[in-house]
Amino acid sequence: MAVSELLQKEMIAIAISEPGGPEVLKPVTMKVPEPAAGEVLIRVAAAGVNRPDVIQRKGHYPAPPGASPLPGLEVSGTVVALGEGVGPEWIGRRICALTNGGGYAEYCVAPVGQCLDVPDSLSMVEAAALPETLFTVWGNLFNRGFAREGEKVLVHGGTSGIGTMAIMLGKLFGLTVIVTCGSDQKCTAARQVGADHAINYKTEDFVEEIKKITDGQGVDIVLDMVAGDYVARNLQCLKEDGRHVTIAVQGGAQATLNMAQIMMKRLILTGSTLRPQSTERKALLGDELHRYVWPDIEAGKLKPVMDECFALADAAKAHAHMEAGDHIGKIVLTVE
Repeated sequence: MAVSELLQKEMIAIAISEPGGPEVLKPVTMKVPEPAAGEVLIRVAAAGVNRPDVIQRKGHYPAPPGASPLPGLEVSGTVVALGEGVGPEWIGRRICALTNGGGYAEYCVAPVGQCLDVPDSLSMVEAAALPETLFTVWGNLFNRGFAREGEKVLVHGGTSGIGTMAIMLGKLFGLTVIVTCGSDQKCTAARQVGADHAINYKTEDFVEEIKKITDGQGVDIVLDMVAGDYVARNLQCLKEDGRHVTIAVQGGAQATLNMAQIMMKRLILTGSTLRPQSTERKALLGDELHRYVWPDIEAGKLKPVMDECFALADAAKAHAHMEAGDHIGKIVLTVE
């Protein structure tokens, strides 16, 4: 179904004028997108700001073929038009969605399998802060890391959007969650979110601290967004049959590994990026979240940790705030 004649034809969006700093994010007027088969058109209420948006803005994370070149990987809003094959029951629904790009705009399309209803327990701003972190943490900590009740997990970047979600989701499913943070203030914040232990990596050696916390046994899983020289240190933190899951390479894409250590401890090294995965795979993750996590969200047991909201036109300020590194939780752009 094409965009309804009742809808406006043009919208304001935030485009990347050229690779560079936050200042290259510019408001533009462009045509409202039309939903393709299996997609819905969303009138955006709010859009989450994520580290991949920053990397894309710098020119290092191009949109996959066929995806919107606009930044923005998660939104909340109201479904206002349907693509072919999408049932009429979706019209008018308040949803949040994992997008393939294009979230920094007044309207955005998303595959219907990546949409989840917004319950009364959440505001639309909170809902916009959920999809990217939920899909990422669930897909990596539980699907790739095989997290099970009673296990211990080390999460780097404990007060980031991913970190705070990993803490909360981990505690809901019976994990002991240990995080690293860059200041005592952030360590305190992480413990308030629910972390069992928080290590200031600037003043403490996290490898030695993990030994103390676990009585020398190590952790079952490391959820790592640093990579680089952290990987060898992370492997020292893992117990036998441990799993190392990489979700970002902020410290560099190259690592030197002791393969004998990996064999002797029977370690698994894995990882993923979310955006390039197929629509079908993301829909499977969405279905798992709907079944296993959404009941806790509907009951008010899980809410994103919110940092600051910016107007859509102030996307550059939101990116500068993220890159300053002082935020705790999610940064969101408000559209409505």
